[in-house]
Amino acid sequence: MQLIFQQLGELFVGAIPTAGLFIVLVLAYQFLVQQPLTAALAKRRELTEGAMEASQKAIAQAEAKTAEYAERLRLARGEAMKVREQRLKQWTVERDAALEAARKKAGERVRQAKAEMETEIASARFAIEASAFDLAAQAVRAVLPLAAGGVR
Repeated sequence: MQLIFQQLGELFVGAIPTAGLFIVLVLAYQFLVQQPLTAALAKRRELTEGAMEASQKAIAQAEAKTAEYAERLRLARGEAMKVREQRLKQWTVERDAALEAARKKAGERVRQAKAEMETEIASARFAIEASAFDLAAQAVRAVLPLAAGGVR
């Protein structure tokens, strides 16, 4: 048993430099690799989260501008519709005025034509009445014999 303890002792004594080297490597890894790597990952995470927050802010601003542009567009369309309605009303008033003027002018022409016809009718009646006596006399002469004063 003593031999086993002696061999175990030699094994432990031989393992001390390896264990020391292992501890030095773990410490060197901790200071040279892990801490800079952890710091770089933390910085990367901060930058990524900052970029995410910045992108979310940019998205919110874009949505706000989109809503603002949509409101402006709605207002502009409303204004355009008002202007269009005003123009249509103005054109309707102008058209109605032109139609009324045309109706008045046509009515005046009709009145003038009626007056001219009345004048022509009156002169025709006068001419007919004036020639009616002569026509009656001619008819009597043509129908009645000579004795009655007719002419053959």
